[in-house]
Order: sequence, then C-alpha cells, then structure tokens
Amino acid sequence: MKPAPVLFLLFLALPLMEIYFLVQVGSWIGALPTVLLVVLTAVVGATLARHQGLATLQRLQMTLARGELPAVELFEGVILLIGALLLLTPGFITDVAGFICLFPAARRVLALWGMRHITTGAPPTGSTGPVPQRQGKTLEGEFTREDD
Repeated sequence: MKPAPVLFLLFLALPLMEIYFLVQVGSWIGALPTVLLVVLTAVVGATLARHQGLATLQRLQMTLARGELPAVELFEGVILLIGALLLLTPGFITDVAGFICLFPAARRVLALWGMRHITTGAPPTGSTGPVPQRQGKTLEGEFTREDD
C-alpha cells in the first residue's frame, strides 16, 4: 500500500471520526463527563504505559545479560511508545488503539508481525528484483601484497 492514502486517512479521516465520536458520546452522557472520560483515559494510559515500559526494559536487560539480541523487546518498546502517544491524543478511537498497544499479548503479536515484515528480505523500494541471499559459502585462501 502506498503511503499517501494512509497519510491522508491518518491526518484527515481519523480526526473527523474522533470529533464525530466525541460529539456522539457528549450527546449521550454530557460534555463534562466526556471531557473527564478523555482525561481519565490519558491518565490511566500514561500510568499503564509507564509500568509496561519498565517491565519491558527489565526483560530487555535480562535478554542482554543472557547475551541474546533483544529484538522483540526493542520492537515492544516502540509499540509502547506509540501506544502511550495514542492514549495522550484526545479521542476514543486513538484510546482503543493505544490500549491495544499496552496489552502484553497484543504487543507481542504486533512486535513479531513488525519484525517479520521488516526482516523478510523484501526488495527495497524502486528495485526490480529480489534481494540476493547469501549462500553461506566461505572461500579460504592466502594472498600476498606485492608493492612495486
């Protein structure tokens, strides 16, 4: 999918949908409770993001201590950051997306999906063929440098 339609939806359609839902909820429960609900989701989301972020940091440190590459934990950290930013953005659609990013199981699935799509070896943009894969062959030999 091309980035232009996605950015169009992100910057135009999403705020319009957020405004629509805020108006609808405000007409059902009132303006003040709607504003308090938006503020409450931001506070609860920030608190959860902090706790989940510390837990992810602890797992990252344990993975490093074992001498392993903490790729999943790094991806989860990015997803946590995105989730926290979504929760701080006023609106109910972004709050739902932000809370999904905070659930450990959903975050793990998103991280694994992201890793699979980033590391698949897809051709770079603008290339015409597949990315050449290394065959794993090692050539052994000796060389000498002869200066003139």
